[in-house]
Amino acid sequence: MLAPVIALYPRQVLGQEVDSLLTIFADDVNLALWQRGLPLHLQRFAETLLNQPGDVAESMTLELESGSDAEPDLRTLLMDARDLAHHSAFVADVAYLVRMFACLFDARRVGLRVRTLDKAMCPRWHVDQVPVRLITTYAGPGSEWLAEGDLPRRRLGHPGCDEFNELPPAGRMQPGEVGLLKGERWAGNEGRGIVHRSPQPSAGQRRLMLTLDWLG
Repeated sequence: MLAPVIALYPRQVLGQEVDSLLTIFADDVNLALWQRGLPLHLQRFAETLLNQPGDVAESMTLELESGSDAEPDLRTLLMDARDLAHHSAFVADVAYLVRMFACLFDARRVGLRVRTLDKAMCPRWHVDQVPVRLITTYAGPGSEWLAEGDLPRRRLGHPGCDEFNELPPAGRMQPGEVGLLKGERWAGNEGRGIVHRSPQPSAGQRRLMLTLDWLG
């Protein structure tokens, strides 16, 4: 039996339906993007939250039952913002993404982070040392990525390669869009993780983002 042929260059798949995320399981895909529009009430919550003083930096590890439809325990998520309009809708949306993520990968443990940022968290082009990561931005600029070949992978992380940070991105996530970014620790994806970076917000601009990691 002939071994399956994997395309020379990893590709990125974008689609307006949630099923677009299923393409992450293709060997030659390292980014699956669901181009969903963000409902108005979630936009308003995110904007209101970003207008509050202080920063948000919350993280938790969720223990889930494999194959279960039970709600993840998010009772403590953004408790300081619980009096803002549409807080419960935001938590429900995060819970939906957690359930979807856990179902896709049969995950029993999921790492969750919600952060507000006024600068780029990871401004250099890089790959993640994880199997897969979900990223979505509720407000502000979204993560940027490169097409394969735009930057020599051997230069990633090397001193003196800052000139590559000026490369224009091949793509940029919009608020509400949900991306699955395949990393270096996905079996068979070594040397093929999606090259991406955090955006640099404009002066006075902030972003609200969520990330989910598959921990086991």
